[in-house]
Amino acid sequence: MSFLELKDLRVHFPTDDGLVRSVDGLSFRLERGKTLGIVGESGSGKSVTSLAVLGLHKGTRAKISGEIWLDGEELVSASAEHVRTLRGKKMAMIFQDPLSAMHPYYSVGAQIIEAYRIHNDVSKAVARKHAIDLLGRVGIPQPDRRVDSYPHEFSGGMRQRAMIAMALSCDPELLIADEPTTALDVTVQAQILDLMRDLQQEFDSALIIITHDLGVVAELSDDILVMYGGKCIEYGSAEDIFERPEHPYTWGLLGSMPRLDRERTERLMPIKGTPPSLINVPTGCAFHPRCAFEPRTEGKGRTVVPELLETEGGHLVRCHLSLEERRATWENEIKPKLESA
Repeated sequence: MSFLELKDLRVHFPTDDGLVRSVDGLSFRLERGKTLGIVGESGSGKSVTSLAVLGLHKGTRAKISGEIWLDGEELVSASAEHVRTLRGKKMAMIFQDPLSAMHPYYSVGAQIIEAYRIHNDVSKAVARKHAIDLLGRVGIPQPDRRVDSYPHEFSGGMRQRAMIAMALSCDPELLIADEPTTALDVTVQAQILDLMRDLQQEFDSALIIITHDLGVVAELSDDILVMYGGKCIEYGSAEDIFERPEHPYTWGLLGSMPRLDRERTERLMPIKGTPPSLINVPTGCAFHPRCAFEPRTEGKGRTVVPELLETEGGHLVRCHLSLEERRATWENEIKPKLESA
């Protein structure tokens, strides 16, 4: 069994307006030392998936079904108390907004010390030295002084580094990074990504990067999972997704990504329309109202939910277009457009 494996995970939220199907039948696996990038627009179910893995929906109104296996343990059926003992030690998360994820009343060092002492029977002095070492390793200058600073006294990039230090305090085997470079300037983004790559290699941890930025996953990921409307619509190696993508939504994501490696002659090609409501997900293929190729499905796109099928070598696609048609469309229509743009 893989180190992390999700089987048909569903996370639904009852609301006054109806049932929100945030994650609707998601399956994937991840090995130690590997990185999985999960991409998709806001509202596609990326963050809800990560919170489910960490057990942070327990005690809420969320209805969760399916299985989450972490190193041989099933977490959906496990008690909230047991999952809490795994959080921090076995698995940890770098949250999207470190300013709101960190407590404003406590110093950064105090929060790292607390996270470390929960799982390790050590004195405050030992934990403080560990916190200073961690802050130094993630690139915070003068860590012995900054350990007593408060979150609001750090810049955005330093807060993100401190958040990474806190997540790594107990050497977790699974690290989930939710939009780790959002709102950071480009040079700081590059430093944070380099840092995460180095730390992952050092600890041999499994890493999940959740983002809407394809540039970030291109930099770090071994495999990429593309989500839309709470479902996986394409899964494959980074090479498959960037060189041989087969889903029209993935084509749209690639077309709307700015490129710095060549001169752009045309405008970016945005995906038309807006992401679907997870209360009223469109019938058939959830992407069909925005898909330029829906007319080629002979009506199936509007009525039949496509299955997630393997094309070759672990590359999975959820689309009604035939394999030959998808490949021909990519090679003859989409790829030339992207290369000329």
